[in-house]
Amino acid sequence: MQYEAVIGLEVHAQLLTESKIFCSCSTKFGAEPNTQVCPVCLGMPGVLPVLNKKAVEYTIKTGLAMNCRIASYSRFARKNYFYPDLPKGYQISQYELPLCEDGYLEIVVDGERKKIRIKRIHLEEDAGKNIHDASGFSFVDFNRTGVPLIEIVSEPDIRSPKEAALYMKKLRAILRYLGVCDGNLEQGSLRCDANVSVRPLGSTEFGVKTEIKNINSFRFVEKALEYEIKRQIKLLSMGEKIIQETRLWDAQTGTTQSMRSKEEAHDYRYFPEPDLVPVVVSEEWIEKIKRDMPELPDHKFERFIREYGLPQYDAEILTEERALAEWFEEAVNSGGKPKEVSNWIMVELLRLLNEDGKDITECSLTPSKLVELLMLIEKGTINRNTAKDVFEEMYRTGKSAETIVKEKGLTQISDSSVIIEAIKEVMEKNPKEVERFRAGEEKLIGFFVGQVMKLTKGKANPKLVNELILKLLKEE
Repeated sequence: MQYEAVIGLEVHAQLLTESKIFCSCSTKFGAEPNTQVCPVCLGMPGVLPVLNKKAVEYTIKTGLAMNCRIASYSRFARKNYFYPDLPKGYQISQYELPLCEDGYLEIVVDGERKKIRIKRIHLEEDAGKNIHDASGFSFVDFNRTGVPLIEIVSEPDIRSPKEAALYMKKLRAILRYLGVCDGNLEQGSLRCDANVSVRPLGSTEFGVKTEIKNINSFRFVEKALEYEIKRQIKLLSMGEKIIQETRLWDAQTGTTQSMRSKEEAHDYRYFPEPDLVPVVVSEEWIEKIKRDMPELPDHKFERFIREYGLPQYDAEILTEERALAEWFEEAVNSGGKPKEVSNWIMVELLRLLNEDGKDITECSLTPSKLVELLMLIEKGTINRNTAKDVFEEMYRTGKSAETIVKEKGLTQISDSSVIIEAIKEVMEKNPKEVERFRAGEEKLIGFFVGQVMKLTKGKANPKLVNELILKLLKEE
């Protein structure tokens, strides 16, 4: 029997506010344990939470970007459960009245656009972090307690691990464009719970689902889902039942492991949070947030193709990150030709950034310096091969192209008499090759060009070298 996977994702994104959701404690990552806490986020008796307005704005902004309906009235609830990293014994979250509902985002799967519906986006506080050391002791760091999160819940519209990874990447790109989340998976700013079930192909009924908790990489999302889908199909094929449960992804063994039985909403005994007033969102507020929205990846992708004449592939790469797209546009606005700028970014710049494990925001090379380099190529001051070396030094040192060319004496040789002298020297040293060329073995032209470029330390004008070699070789 053939089976079909049914997948829904719940993505937690940490909002980029400077303070926590209900108090003024810092949200900065990496501080010493328990140094960013106060009576409010520790849940001391008698304290009252105060809602961070910026967190609400960021949630509305995300909802608008994902085509959601923004609720004019929403409220918080207490989600009751006991865990060592949750000092209050409950988490303040949103339940029946979230801020955003009924949206969607589009992904491109094998060239086809597919719409993934967003069920809801709600705001909540994060819990702390349990730390278990090798000696058998456990500790709790409450710095993360009260950090604002949004939970983005999709409908079960995803049908494969590949679609799940594409959805996650698209969602991360939108959040980073909006500036509401840094999308840092390693630091836990973005993490995902995946609900997955399988059913006979063609069936419309859902199977029993399992939940895989806290997946923190695109690759692991794919791997965990691939494993879990195979596991469920195997059980059903053997006539066994799927147990509704929460499982954990073990990257070491490449398997999912049972963690606990899956809770239902009623297990959390939700009730309205009595210490917070309902959130009322006016149309004026929504309109103001809309006016501050940046251009989003899909729109920018279409515009780059239309406005700059870029191929789809180039536009897709350049618009993956807002900072990279802005770097490209700044270079074009400084006088660079769009396709040429795109080529240098995709071939040279991204290669160097990948080698160094950096992103464009950490790059000291400015767009105007790239344009300066392109001008030197266009004027014939340096050839393209030399330009690649100059570009790498610009990237490493931050120096301008003109400075590097001047310091290293890299100016291109376009003086015909100098190039002819070099060609004659090469011909004298390689008489057999000259004879073979003149006998009809014209592919040796590459050999002669290479030798001349080597002799001139790569500074000869390649076009002129080609022309003059042909001329001299064909002279008897």
